[in-house]
Amino acid sequence: MLIFNSGKMKVHLIKRLSIDSYSAAHADGKAAFDRWVYLVRQAYWKVPADIIKTFNHADILGRGVNRVVFNIGGNSYRLICKYFFGRTMVHLFVVWVGTHAEYDKLCGEQKQYDVNMF
Repeated sequence: MLIFNSGKMKVHLIKRLSIDSYSAAHADGKAAFDRWVYLVRQAYWKVPADIIKTFNHADILGRGVNRVVFNIGGNSYRLICKYFFGRTMVHLFVVWVGTHAEYDKLCGEQKQYDVNMF
């Protein structure tokens, strides 16, 4: 049974194991990644702007790519996800995770719009 909250939909996180693997290899960020996963599991969204309400340091990417970049661990890490607002659920696909410096390199090469690490 699906539970609705003011017309908002539960978020289905896809590729969580990618986050778990990455945070296990980067122990200094593990608590921050765990907190992010917790917040996603509690989230209900209706429109992309709701993502920013949950994560005020996130950025919705342009060019119609349905991607969002999350700032993890107070500017240490970045996480790119592709999102899809379905009829009954929001699907959030992890497509890339890395350090802030690695993300800056992606941006310099304009790859943040189409990178697919997983």
